[in-house]
Amino acid sequence: MKKIIAAMFTMALMISCSGGKNEQAASKDMLTVIAVREPSLLDPSLTNNSASSEIMKQVYDTLFNQDFNTMEAIPSLAERYEFENNEQGQPTRLRLFLKQGAKFHNGEEFTAADVKFTIERAIASPHIGHISGSISGVETINDYEVLLTLKYPFAPILNNLAHTAMSIMNEKAVLDGGDSYPQNPVGTGPYKFVRWVAGNRIELSRWDNYYGEKPAIKDITFRYIADPATALLELETGGADILFSLMPQDVKRVEDDSNLQLLRAKDLRLNYIGFNVRKHPFNDVRVRQAIAHAIDMPQLVNTVYQGVGSPGRAPISATVFASAANELPQYEYNLDKARQLLAEAGFPNGFSTTITTSEAANLRDTAEILQNMLARINITANIEIIEWAAYLAMTNRGEHEIFIHGWTTVTGDPDYGLEILSNRSIINTSGNKSFWSHPEVDRLLDAGRTETDIRQREQLYLEAQRIIHANVPWVYTQEGEVTVGVRSNVRGFVINPAGHHPLWTVYFE
Repeated sequence: MKKIIAAMFTMALMISCSGGKNEQAASKDMLTVIAVREPSLLDPSLTNNSASSEIMKQVYDTLFNQDFNTMEAIPSLAERYEFENNEQGQPTRLRLFLKQGAKFHNGEEFTAADVKFTIERAIASPHIGHISGSISGVETINDYEVLLTLKYPFAPILNNLAHTAMSIMNEKAVLDGGDSYPQNPVGTGPYKFVRWVAGNRIELSRWDNYYGEKPAIKDITFRYIADPATALLELETGGADILFSLMPQDVKRVEDDSNLQLLRAKDLRLNYIGFNVRKHPFNDVRVRQAIAHAIDMPQLVNTVYQGVGSPGRAPISATVFASAANELPQYEYNLDKARQLLAEAGFPNGFSTTITTSEAANLRDTAEILQNMLARINITANIEIIEWAAYLAMTNRGEHEIFIHGWTTVTGDPDYGLEILSNRSIINTSGNKSFWSHPEVDRLLDAGRTETDIRQREQLYLEAQRIIHANVPWVYTQEGEVTVGVRSNVRGFVINPAGHHPLWTVYFE
């Protein structure tokens, strides 16, 4: 698996290039980062979104981290581990030997009790069941040893334990914090939480008792600026040192600015156009296939993303292990075929529908181009733009028809990417917004989670993708790419293909 992913993945990127000084840079003890979206909460058990993960990555630690080149799990708060067989000879027990001497930001020592508290809380959470659901129980052996029991052999368990949703919390801090804890997190990470000014910024400060290598920069401020033009101007004028998630139209502008550096790398994200198969006429696969044939995908992706990323080819990005991106036949742009399929489905004159998405520019632009392309086959589509949180809630309730969305396979394992989007068990939760499932796909995904032979796992996931592709619950638009703008005196920035980048390696030249 390591070789397969390493061959596809070219980049976890560390800056080493030189450049001019930032005349207006903030103090070398302060790093200013601009992000588009503000976190919802900072309690790992209660949320799973990229904006929250960007902060949690700095504040908390996990039992394992991941190598950004291979996505292989490497020990962190768990210094080593051993798999043990159950009575049936299956490896369903995971013994973890924990790091000693780590301290939480409230001064409490990290022990096995905190691991037990965190994992039991994760198991009980309705928000992260797709991450913690394979664990049936956890027991403390002593202060620095715990035993996890799995419901079944689960190949990606170490990668799941590296997810920010499994960040280790301190029981005393959570209980003392009560309802305010999600806005005042306490971890063992290199930076401690200081202040959250809602709608404006989050402030962090270096944790001087951090067990690992101390960050070079003392303080970090995350500023939240939704308008891309304003955000870029702040970077250009020195009001910020790093700008996450550059807009495609701004990439060349950063590239051409001698005071800035452009960093880019393939990521684990796949953007897509989805259909709510519970809504007529999208319950008919011929309608979904017709729309797939009506989309000129290279034109759409080039127009919206302007050279960032590439057209999607499979239900999970090509950067994810066992992606079928290189073997699936693509839905060619063919309006005659699209009209024929619509006629066979009983819509020779087309129909009317609604495309729902959030206010994000790339999603809005995709909706507008899709609207024009659908008109060519007599499908009249209205566009409904909804604020992000309301959009998520609406699509979770299944009130949409066509929607524009994306998903990042954070762990680098196909279980995470395919399970959340297409398994029957995820319907009526926040993941499967198409409300589509297939008994054979369910069987293959269930088998893939328990199979320990890497080649067998790959074949199971490839077959599942073939079935998903044929049934078109969603049409893949873009395989993602991380684009980050930084000032020319910033060094040590490492791109995490999952999107939440570690900042404790950053320093100023």
